[in-house]
Amino acid sequence: MGLVEELSSEMTGDQRRYLRGLGHDLNALVLVGQKGVSDGLIENLHQQLLAHELVKVKVHDPDAIEEIARALATGTKSALVQWIGKTLLYYRAHPDKPTIKLPR
Repeated sequence: MGLVEELSSEMTGDQRRYLRGLGHDLNALVLVGQKGVSDGLIENLHQQLLAHELVKVKVHDPDAIEEIARALATGTKSALVQWIGKTLLYYRAHPDKPTIKLPR
């Protein structure tokens, strides 16, 4: 099992595929710099997920990307939908008014 499947295990392949399609044209809203993951960065991603549900993250250090991906998914209780190069795509449904309707 790959990292994406591990960090989005409650989702089906069709749901991940659907979200990848929606995320294709998104710009990165969160940037992880040289200092890596901090509480402020996790809070920023949390706020972006509340506002958008689907958020693209760019990572500066490709050597630490797996550790960063795990920390962000765990810290925000979100699902890692896609990992391509230095770009991660996270999804978390809005707790009250979800706008993205996932296929079953």
